[in-house]
Amino acid sequence: MTGPASAPTVALPPVTTSPSPVNPPSPVPSALTKQRTRPKLPSPPNFSGERTSGRAFFNSCMLYLCLAPEQFSCDEEKIFWTLAFFKDRRAARWSENLFCQEVDTGVFPIQSWADFEQQFRSQFFSVNTEADVVNALEGSAYYQGNWTVDDYLDSFLTLVSNARYTNPQTLVMKFHRGLRTNIQGQIATMPFGRPADTDPEAWYAAARRIDQARLTNEAFQSMLRSTTTAPTRSALPRSTPLSMFRLPQSTLPPVPPRSAPSVPSRGVPMDVDTVRKTRPAPPRGCYRCREPNHLIKDCPHRLDVRRLTAEQRKELIKDLMALKDIAAEEEVGSSLEEDFV
Repeated sequence: MTGPASAPTVALPPVTTSPSPVNPPSPVPSALTKQRTRPKLPSPPNFSGERTSGRAFFNSCMLYLCLAPEQFSCDEEKIFWTLAFFKDRRAARWSENLFCQEVDTGVFPIQSWADFEQQFRSQFFSVNTEADVVNALEGSAYYQGNWTVDDYLDSFLTLVSNARYTNPQTLVMKFHRGLRTNIQGQIATMPFGRPADTDPEAWYAAARRIDQARLTNEAFQSMLRSTTTAPTRSALPRSTPLSMFRLPQSTLPPVPPRSAPSVPSRGVPMDVDTVRKTRPAPPRGCYRCREPNHLIKDCPHRLDVRRLTAEQRKELIKDLMALKDIAAEEEVGSSLEEDFV
């Protein structure tokens, strides 16, 4: 007996799985693909070889070399680029001497930047910067004077940094001594909040506050003077009638009556004829015959100068001069009366 027949095996088709779609890479923004550009660097100033400006010039050259190192491929290019700014006085002579040595020997005398820096420091740096600054702080050249506190403080901090002063009490003493006298007194006599003598930052802040208050007060006083100044007559508008600025008739003070002109007394400088008035006037009448009944023009005795004696001539001249003085006095009196009227 045969067993039951087995069911035939049915082969299933293979299951194919579709690959998951791969997202394409996001495009990189074009702004990021561009090369970053550096800001334009200023070139160092021309150098004349003065020791007082040697450090500042060297620092500006070092700053440029550090920010743009790709522009120089070797130390020789750095040296030649720096020498291009040696255009005046000691610096120009030193640069010319280096190139003359190259012409004579065929080799430039300075081969490395370290050697160039060493020679530059010996030729163009101050011999003893620290000693020079200490001498300046021991004198009075660094005092505030007409500077503001901010300008004075900037100069003071540079000096103490170069002098390597770090003691707080020394800094306060030097700063206090260089301040203007009125600011010194206001800080030293503050009833509250006076800075300690070992706190230089508190002294700097107090001096700034006092100086700022002074500048603000000066500006306010200047504005107040400009606003309170009375306008002059020329500043008034021409269209405004002057009658608007006159007082009413009732408020005007009464005008005193005009008095008669007084006769100048003896001794007044204007009365030049006072001495002549003391001379007695001749009697009225005839000056020829001395008779009072007629005048000289009606005198029956004709005047003949040829028949007069010397005494009579002197007397006649005296009488004529007296008449002239009287006429002049009458003319002056009438003019004075007209002036007083």
